[in-house]
Amino acid sequence: MKEQIKTYFARYVEFSNEEIDGIYSELKAKVFQKKELLLKENTICKYYYFILKGVVRLYYVDQKGNEKITQFAIDNWWVTHMESFIREAPSTQYLQALEETTVLYLSKETLEKLYLKYPKLERLFRIITENMLIASLRKSDIFLQMRSKERYTSFARTFPDFMQRVPQYMIASYLEITPEYLSELRRNSK
Repeated sequence: MKEQIKTYFARYVEFSNEEIDGIYSELKAKVFQKKELLLKENTICKYYYFILKGVVRLYYVDQKGNEKITQFAIDNWWVTHMESFIREAPSTQYLQALEETTVLYLSKETLEKLYLKYPKLERLFRIITENMLIASLRKSDIFLQMRSKERYTSFARTFPDFMQRVPQYMIASYLEITPEYLSELRRNSK
């Protein structure tokens, strides 16, 4: 686990072995079973999760009772409900494991303490947050500018791992298309 986090950190910021050891000692590990919730709506998101292995979705339930998926996260991704985590406010969404998922996690308090002790970590999380913002903006652009078929093609090309590991009806929810139309698109793309 420590090597995986070290390799991940090195993609963005170089840390010494001593720094990695110090940061790693503050991370806690947990395994979530398939369909287990990491976060429930109306509770405060207390943790930032690094997915060692697994898949997580972030979603809300609309007024009609339909689940609307806003984000997926997979191995070597960080995930949280950012607004709830930062502002310590009740979450408007759920975080759920889609398969058995092993994570490392830390609290906001621990993260702030680590920022002071290891300033490079704050730079790392700034880069991660910038990348998350860019991904969110890109998704907005794609949804505004592309038709359903183009959204599907772009998603399949950009995230092939998700196509294999996430149920199709959930991908349809994320892409804001019906599961039937997604099946038709998949058939026609083969």
